[in-house]
Amino acid sequence: MSISRLCSLFSLVALTGLAACGGGGGGDGPAPAPPAPAPAPEPIPPAPYTTCSDAGKTVAAASTATNTVCMLTTQGEIVVELYNDKTPITVTNFLQYVAAKRYDNTLYHRVVKGFVVQGGGYTTDGIAVVTYPMIKIEADKGLSNVRGTIAMARLGSANPDTATSQFFFNAVDNSACLDAGKKTNGCDPNGYAVFGKVIAGLDTIDKIAAVPVYSDGLPVTRVVTYWAEQLK
Repeated sequence: MSISRLCSLFSLVALTGLAACGGGGGGDGPAPAPPAPAPAPEPIPPAPYTTCSDAGKTVAAASTATNTVCMLTTQGEIVVELYNDKTPITVTNFLQYVAAKRYDNTLYHRVVKGFVVQGGGYTTDGIAVVTYPMIKIEADKGLSNVRGTIAMARLGSANPDTATSQFFFNAVDNSACLDAGKKTNGCDPNGYAVFGKVIAGLDTIDKIAAVPVYSDGLPVTRVVTYWAEQLK
């Protein structure tokens, strides 16, 4: 897998209009030179365990939410509760990817410190996750893009009903621009659909948010979701 290959893939799907990764030649001038070959990525360490920790299961069991999911990343474990009562379309969509193990061995491909960490779109080989049909946006259900919430990434504002597999965690409070109805400073008024929040492992989100990245947000050292499992 080369970084240049990943870059060309990641420019296609973004949270808020991620810029294309390559330079472009204009007018009648010469085309830009191709990028230098990227070095082979470092090996990914094996998953330290294959099912949710006892601590994670205890936190999930104590949640009053109908659904919970546990995920293990290279930076640690994350447990989320999902709000099926408010965002049933989005939760059902997310859980079908979990059940099909399509989040297993996938990358966090976009990390923006002080903003979001985004994953669910590409395997560790840089191959796009096989997706289900796009879903209707549920960004106007009273849930806000505050720190620790999980929301769906999608394409641009021309058609907001474009979310498939990609999700992001809000590393900080992003409600001022990512919630529905925001129209200032270039914010997309359609918003981004929050459908759950982290109930264990917020420190894991902070660790991911702090990793060194390339200019497009791709981590220099791969950050991986080893597996995701539904606990209830």
